[in-house]
Amino acid sequence: MSKRFEGKVAIVTGASRGIGLAIAQRLVADGARVCITARKQEALDEAVATLGGEEHAMAVAGKSDDVTHQADAIKRTIAEFGSVDMLVNNTGINPVYGPMVEMDLAAARKIFEVNCLAALSWVQQAHQAWLGEHGGAVVNVSSVAGTRPAPGIGFYGASKAMLTHITQELAVELGPDIRVNAVAPAVVKTQFATALYEGREDDVAQAYPLKRLGVPDDIGSVVAFLLSQDAAWLTGQLIVIDGGVTLTGGV
Repeated sequence: MSKRFEGKVAIVTGASRGIGLAIAQRLVADGARVCITARKQEALDEAVATLGGEEHAMAVAGKSDDVTHQADAIKRTIAEFGSVDMLVNNTGINPVYGPMVEMDLAAARKIFEVNCLAALSWVQQAHQAWLGEHGGAVVNVSSVAGTRPAPGIGFYGASKAMLTHITQELAVELGPDIRVNAVAPAVVKTQFATALYEGREDDVAQAYPLKRLGVPDDIGSVVAFLLSQDAAWLTGQLIVIDGGVTLTGGV
């Protein structure tokens, strides 16, 4: 791996496992130090160990949509590692499945708060604490479900569509010193997405031109690119990472 992030510091939310952890692993491999967040301290401690220990990573446990947690994580990252140059909003939830017309509105509000408002708040706080004065880069993890109707997970898709729009608005507001982009994965083999492929992975993968589902590293490498100077003239973009499935009409 390169050392393109040497001297840089990133915060990655929702990073005790899955896509978030893979993003953190790639950033560390490329020279960054990272702060990872999630709800459970024990899982975070295990993740820090896989990232090479306290020399390379730290963890702050809390709920992603808790403004106090956000401020604490950013403050502690700056105190420990000296900056917050990169922010990855990876946390997302989807606690319900079924038609939106039957959806519990309390669940819809929670999805909106975690998937949209929390991501915006993380950017606001990082901007106030470091990015506004020093510049940097942000990547938001959206979804292909936000690019077209996604029956069964419609409100989750709607929240991810909003996250993409938030990304574009922030890119306009925060340039030229802060770049803001997003990625939209299709089905990636994680605990979060298990219900979408478990027991029928080969059948699901047949809809993908590349004939396989994604793995977390597929997302980590693209996020690292967007955060790097290799993407210095990219902002406000949504990069679809889907093995080609949206070309065939699938989500």
